[in-house]
Amino acid sequence: MANIINEVSRTFNEYLIIPGLTNKVHTPDNVDLKTPLTRFSKGETPKIELKTPFVSAIMQSVSDSGMAIALAKEGGVSFIYGSQTIRNQARMVKTVKKHKAGFVESRANIQPEQTLADVIALKNRTGFSTIGVTDDGTSNGVLVGIVTGRDYRTSKDSLDKKVKDFMTPISALVTGELGVSLTEANDIIWDHKLNQLPIVDKDGRLQYFVFRKDYDNHKQNSNELLDEHKRLIVGAGINTRDYDERVPALVEAGVDVLCIDSSDGFSEWQKETIEYVKSNFKNVSIGAGNVVDRDGFLYLAEAGADFVKVGVGGGSICITREQKGIGRGQATAIIDVAKARDEYFEKTGEYIPICSDGGIVQDYHMTLALAMGADFLMMGRYFARFDESPTQKLMVGGNYVKEYWGEGSNRARNWQRYDMGGNNSLKFEEGVDSYVPYAGKLKDNLEITLGKIKSTMCSCGVTTLSDLQAEAKITLVSSTSIIEGGAHDVMVKDTNS
Repeated sequence: MANIINEVSRTFNEYLIIPGLTNKVHTPDNVDLKTPLTRFSKGETPKIELKTPFVSAIMQSVSDSGMAIALAKEGGVSFIYGSQTIRNQARMVKTVKKHKAGFVESRANIQPEQTLADVIALKNRTGFSTIGVTDDGTSNGVLVGIVTGRDYRTSKDSLDKKVKDFMTPISALVTGELGVSLTEANDIIWDHKLNQLPIVDKDGRLQYFVFRKDYDNHKQNSNELLDEHKRLIVGAGINTRDYDERVPALVEAGVDVLCIDSSDGFSEWQKETIEYVKSNFKNVSIGAGNVVDRDGFLYLAEAGADFVKVGVGGGSICITREQKGIGRGQATAIIDVAKARDEYFEKTGEYIPICSDGGIVQDYHMTLALAMGADFLMMGRYFARFDESPTQKLMVGGNYVKEYWGEGSNRARNWQRYDMGGNNSLKFEEGVDSYVPYAGKLKDNLEITLGKIKSTMCSCGVTTLSDLQAEAKITLVSSTSIIEGGAHDVMVKDTNS
């Protein structure tokens, strides 16, 4: 007979946190959000410690090199998506490891024979106002000019006008040579009253931009997550099929941490993949998952996973529960796995961080997940909304949105993440293709989100995540109290009119 678990499977929306005593030391400035990313032994420090408890999801529509750079600067980690060629993924990892703070790779480029209509479309799609004009339209082509909003007027210029006829040509540009320091680049910007400085190599190929507007930010990256060589830390997603080819290339590119991307991690294929990495690349950490109970956690922990992802079917674009009927409410899953994690630590002296993946609808759900025992959160929808995600920015229904699709959708066709073995291929979707409201820059939104988490922690009377997990009081709520918690019995003003 099947093992029937009669305990209700619950979501974050069914809980609230009860306030604790707030002392005068409990202010947001005193809150420390550092948290372990990887396994460590009792009395030791983790190999990698996040300064912000967020990692971005292993998805085509979320995590490329641009997102990885932006998030590492804020203390988190991106896992660059693996549903692409090994060569492309390794190239993205290299881009992150080569990144210098303040030196921005051009992500909006065009050829001189293209038109103003192409410029406007590119600007609308990417959100970038500075466009590099290169001979081949790539980010590392020979620089022939740049285009900014000052170079054209949409009200008077023909949309058929060639880029070469209105761009600021290379002959009129001040450029910096590859190898110039950030201090030297900023001096050039200030001395020549520039808004941006293109950095080119000895062959005239575009390498980076340094922007005047970023000057203050360059001095404020106190949360940057760096390796021992002062390079940004970056992760990458792998699967259980081509790992013996993909992992060596990623390690050679400089990857710091790997994560197996799968809808269901409780499998022998994951165990084999972990063992391969542990046997051949001892300096590289690897996370595994996803699981939803203690049995799944213990299996991966004993296999050698450096962290374990928790959650099946809770993502905003995931339809695994609808299609297959497997999964568990995310809150219940986190509580169960966190208990198993703590018991494993007491028994073995090995602490294996757990990552909550999915189920986040409101910002306060993040704090609940952390209070329930998650060491950090993996999010897709949250990060997909930002300028730094790799998808198009579009106007839909009068509002700006960004595209967002699941790895289990037909668009991604990432069937390798479904550990079925052999030559089996998935015959149905487990993800959808969608839009999310455009939200602007990652940094601006992250400051607001982290501010909410810190404020809630202060209301709980704690200043560290470990204390939050130990001391938070969490209560179930009724459907009526959920309604009570929002605006009710009033007519809310339309602030947009």
